Amino acid sequence: MKNFIAPSILSANFAELGKEVNDVILAGADIIHFDVMDNHYVPNLTVGPLVCKSLINFGVKKPIDVHLMTTPVDDLITQFCDAGASMISFHPEATQHVDRSIELIKSKNCKAGIALNPASPLSLLDHILDKIDFILIMSVNPGYGGQKFIDNSLDKIKKCKEMIDNSGCNVEIEVDGGIGIKNIKTIHDAGANIFVAGSAIFNTENYEEAISKMKQEISA
Repeated sequence: MKNFIAPSILSANFAELGKEVNDVILAGADIIHFDVMDNHYVPNLTVGPLVCKSLINFGVKKPIDVHLMTTPVDDLITQFCDAGASMISFHPEATQHVDRSIELIKSKNCKAGIALNPASPLSLLDHILDKIDFILIMSVNPGYGGQKFIDNSLDKIKKCKEMIDNSGCNVEIEVDGGIGIKNIKTIHDAGANIFVAGSAIFNTENYEEAISKMKQEISA
């Protein structure tokens, strides 16, 4: 599978968000990642569909990947799809009807993903693996950027990859939390192909150098 670097705007300078996103795209970003938090499902409040629409109006052409850390999810799914999102993931614990929420995303011609917290079991995927496009494995507890990668996430990624391979489904694995140049190869080798990085990119002085080093690591 092709590898993708997805900078998370959670770590960007929001006073210059359009420029920041444009800069990481010019630096080699493949996908723009949105961490959407509602101060209810997780203890933080971030961005809504208006920001997504504004970036598209600003001229952003790269896929926008929306991770909903919210409950409920269906209304925001509709709003973000209508705003121009390309990929949407949600937590199965955050909706009353997982299948219905997946179908809602697909009906809007978006890629559908399931997000799993560090303590969420892979068994939550048992009856929906053939319905989704990607799995977002959280390697930190959601709510804040800049956290340290939880090491036992590697085993979870490996088991998830094995589960996908055994199913015969074409499902990508995205990982979010504590990813940087030093550990991205290990995460890739475990089975991931979409890598969300926030502070490891936006907190550096040279976005192109950071993204280039990440891509070198996963292609080695």
